[in-house]
Amino acid sequence: MGRTGLFDLESHFAFHGAYHSNRVNILIHTLFVWPIFFTFLVLFYFTPSLYNFPNGFCLNLGFAFTVIYAGFYVCLDKKAGSVAALLCVLCWVQSTLLASRLGFSLSWKVVLAAQLFCWTGQFIGHGVFEKRAPAFLENRVQAFLMTPFFVLLECLQSVFGYEPYQGFHASVEEKIEARIKEWRDKKQKKIT
Repeated sequence: MGRTGLFDLESHFAFHGAYHSNRVNILIHTLFVWPIFFTFLVLFYFTPSLYNFPNGFCLNLGFAFTVIYAGFYVCLDKKAGSVAALLCVLCWVQSTLLASRLGFSLSWKVVLAAQLFCWTGQFIGHGVFEKRAPAFLENRVQAFLMTPFFVLLECLQSVFGYEPYQGFHASVEEKIEARIKEWRDKKQKKIT
């Protein structure tokens, strides 16, 4: 809807949609993407801090990532972006509380277990159900930055019929189909 480049929500959504068209893979991502984001924030709690508040909160890498993600999502879409920003902030708060209670050694173990479990689910979703490599193999920054928002938009659309604007999903579906067709054509050319 008039936006281009970094803030073109349709292009971002179509990029991800082309890698997530199988319902089981979408469900796997719905269950595992936000826990991956959360556990990264647990690890980032232990990065150097610019300022420490008396209550255990600190302005560190986790805070910086939270602000970047939240701000980007609000710029993409005010309504859904605000919900995503709230989720980012809640993840930061909860990850800070968890990490401060567990300490460095136990946090690493919890994060490692959660990350292995969640990433294994993601790869199974792509390999077994989607039958396509994950999006981050094509564009890591876009995939890691957009995936939590993509999952949230999918949920909002499925549950509430939410569209950032009239005709968004129809336009995105068209782009997704074109991207999938392009991928299949390339795959077919490699075979022949």
